Amino acid sequence: MELLGYFSAIVIGLVMGLIGGGGSILSVPIFVYIFGFDPVTATTLSLFVVGVTSLVGSAGFVKEKMIDFRTALIFGIPSVLGVLFSRRLVLPYLPEYIINRWGITLTKDMFLLLLFSILMLIASVKMIRKTERPSGRKQNENNYTILISQGLLVGIITGLIGAGGGFLIVPALVMLIGLPMKRAVATSLFIIAMNSILGFLSTMQMVAHDWTFLIIFSSLSVIGIFIGIVLAKKIDGRKLKPAFGWVVLLMGLFIIIKEIFIKQQLAI
Repeated sequence: MELLGYFSAIVIGLVMGLIGGGGSILSVPIFVYIFGFDPVTATTLSLFVVGVTSLVGSAGFVKEKMIDFRTALIFGIPSVLGVLFSRRLVLPYLPEYIINRWGITLTKDMFLLLLFSILMLIASVKMIRKTERPSGRKQNENNYTILISQGLLVGIITGLIGAGGGFLIVPALVMLIGLPMKRAVATSLFIIAMNSILGFLSTMQMVAHDWTFLIIFSSLSVIGIFIGIVLAKKIDGRKLKPAFGWVVLLMGLFIIIKEIFIKQQLAI
């Protein structure tokens, strides 16, 4: 199982290199169900892995001058504030039992995993339906206000469940301010790196983590993103999104079934 987990690290990077997101959607379930980490630790480790992988992946886009740093700051600053809000003021104070009455038991760990699975279902539908609008629209300064609120929302989600938010960031950059798709993906990777690394640093002392494991896993993920970036020049990542969307949909349903039905039956 551990070998499968380490191999999946390469897959995480590969997916991020091909379609510009999806790393956290894979990493959190892998940390929970393959390596056996609790959800809070899994979200923290996911922030580190996705942050490092995104940072390395965005480095190439810096050289190509594809990152819109002005937009990244407008979106990224409120997003970082949202991450810090979730990691410092919400997550540590969630009770161990969210619901424990009427014959229903919803623990903190189950709540986080179910919240994560809902994000997976939303992301999968977006990928399967191919709802991305064509780029090339003229940038609208009035939409920057909406972009700031979107940044705050993405930051809160990122901090709470360890998801980088690429499937929320890219559509926002394309549809709200008209960034071309490639620039939106490059800018998104930079924002994800900033959010994830700061999110990890803000709560790294609250969970136990093995630096050797993190470095090995992240290194494999970085190898994967380099492979994905090379393949992305030959394969249109948008054509792969529907297939990956079905995988994400099945994983999200698996988490829901396991957390709600199987665990509830075992508790009974």
